[in-house]
Amino acid sequence: MNKRGHVLNAVLLAVALGFVLEPAGDLATVRTVAAVFVPLVLGALFPDVDTHFGTHRKTLHNLPVLAVVVAYPVAFDNLQWVWLGVLTHYVLDVLGTTRGVALLYPLWDEEFGAPFGVPVSSDYANVMMLSVTAFEVVVAVAVVHVLPPYLPETVSAALAS
Repeated sequence: MNKRGHVLNAVLLAVALGFVLEPAGDLATVRTVAAVFVPLVLGALFPDVDTHFGTHRKTLHNLPVLAVVVAYPVAFDNLQWVWLGVLTHYVLDVLGTTRGVALLYPLWDEEFGAPFGVPVSSDYANVMMLSVTAFEVVVAVAVVHVLPPYLPETVSAALAS
C-alpha cells in the first residue's frame, strides 16, 4: 500500500476502535477515537521511514522493530497505541500487496505476503485496503468482545487494563 492507503487505514481503524472500545456513541466514544487517532496514524506511517534510509520493506518492516514499539508502553509508559499503527501497517502490506514484507529481517531477507494481494499501483488497491481494514476491525471486535470469556482470568485482566 502507499502512504495514502496506510493513513486511510489508520483513520478508519481509529474511528472503528472508538466504537469497539466505547460502543455507546457518546462523548466517551469521541474521546476514545481522539486518544487512538494520532498514535495510530503515526504508527502506520513509521515503517515507511525506511524509504529514506535502509531498504524499504526490510529495515523498519519486521518483527524486531514491532517488538521494540510494543515494549515502549511497558518500559516508558507512553506510545500506547503507536504499536497498533505499526502492526496494522505490516498487516496491510502482508495481506494487501503482492510484495509482502521481510518480517524476520535482518536475520532473513525473505519477504512474506498473502497470495491474494494486489500491486501498490493497482486500481484495486483501495478496495484491498478497505477489505484489510474490515478484517482488522473484525479481529479487534473478537479480541475485545468475544475472546475474553474464553481466556484465563489473568490474561483477561491484563487485556482490560
